[in-house]
Amino acid sequence: MRVVIGEDSVLFRRGLTLLLEDAGHEVVAAAGDAPGVEAAVAATSPDLAVIDVRMPPEGTDDGARAARRIRMVRPELGIVLLSQHVESRHSVELVASGRFGYLLKDRVLDVDDFLDALRRVAAGGSALDPEVVGRLIGGRGVRDPLDTLTVREREVLALMAEGRTNVGIARRLWLAERTVETHVGSILTKLGLPAGEEHNRRVLAVLTHLGTARR
Repeated sequence: MRVVIGEDSVLFRRGLTLLLEDAGHEVVAAAGDAPGVEAAVAATSPDLAVIDVRMPPEGTDDGARAARRIRMVRPELGIVLLSQHVESRHSVELVASGRFGYLLKDRVLDVDDFLDALRRVAAGGSALDPEVVGRLIGGRGVRDPLDTLTVREREVLALMAEGRTNVGIARRLWLAERTVETHVGSILTKLGLPAGEEHNRRVLAVLTHLGTARR
């Protein structure tokens, strides 16, 4: 796996580089600021980018903004955000596109689990810390929010979580696109996602699925 690292802390950047190389991966570039990360990805075409949320030049959410711009250009690239805080403004859109992870630095307690999360994202999956999921869905879940869904609706939601469009889901399940649209509408309604958040109801449904799957 070829990896680009974006991290402004020299010690953390070097430590992450050594960890990945020791695990047999190739760190093709490491940058200390957001513009450097974007340039490194463009120059090296990696399989995965691991990016700190707060980076220079502004030291706010520069890394998350860089990740969003990178995703627009390289939708096939796995992206993992690392942070001590949960940033939701750009993360919701990244979750919706799949191949995305968001891990909190203070909660990464096992090296093997961390490396497995990186490999999973690079392969097209997701890796979200439960605290991140909880913050992004605004504490919406009930005891088991998926209990009300039918087996077919669960299948559709699982494919939504892979970042598939309605057309992609229809092809995978051998269904008409209109049927998939009906299932998606039913899922959003059953999960109690308010119409006032129409622009991200699909993402909230995916987050609910991911949060429940990790319990």
